Amino acid sequence: MKNGFTNVSLEKNPLITIKVAEGHFATTSAHFNMYFEMSELKYASKKVRAIARELALPYLTTTVIDTIVCMEGTEVVGAYLAEELTKSGPSLINFDEDVYVITPINSVNKKLIFRDNLQEAIKGKNVLLLVTSVVGGRAVDNALECIEYYGGRVVGISALFSAGSEHTQREINSVFTGEDVPGYITYSPENCELCKSGQKLDAFVTGEGYTKI
Repeated sequence: MKNGFTNVSLEKNPLITIKVAEGHFATTSAHFNMYFEMSELKYASKKVRAIARELALPYLTTTVIDTIVCMEGTEVVGAYLAEELTKSGPSLINFDEDVYVITPINSVNKKLIFRDNLQEAIKGKNVLLLVTSVVGGRAVDNALECIEYYGGRVVGISALFSAGSEHTQREINSVFTGEDVPGYITYSPENCELCKSGQKLDAFVTGEGYTKI
């Protein structure tokens, strides 16, 4: 990684910051030139509350949400988000409702599944999918497939960071986007300009963090 991490503030709420490192990084479906460290956005209570308020805005007055499905360690964010969605207000559509906050598990075949005792929180319910980041889109697609298999209706996708909704062909409501960080570029693995220039990978990235190579 080049020069370690720097902080980037969210323009509309400078109290929310994200740590950014330059280099050459990869997921299973994309390569990119910047890594975003989001642990504090998922686990530090003050930042998580601020994040939850931002994520709730697109849904407060328009979208009934029964269940939040949390991926990639976003359960704390999901709990605060449920609190924001159900707070009192005459125009808030989920006011005083009970919102489930759940997470699927991996089966022995590495497929996402919901345990039997949680399936009723999905079947026939309006589901909001919450993820850490959307870069290549494969993780989101797998989660959507799982939710739809169990009979859930996906009414929204929220992320802490999204490179762009074109990766899933669905609208992504995110706190940070690639536009918040000038110079951020993503590549498909087969057309990565960093690889072509001979720049070695710095780390492999998942929703839970990174592993140096």
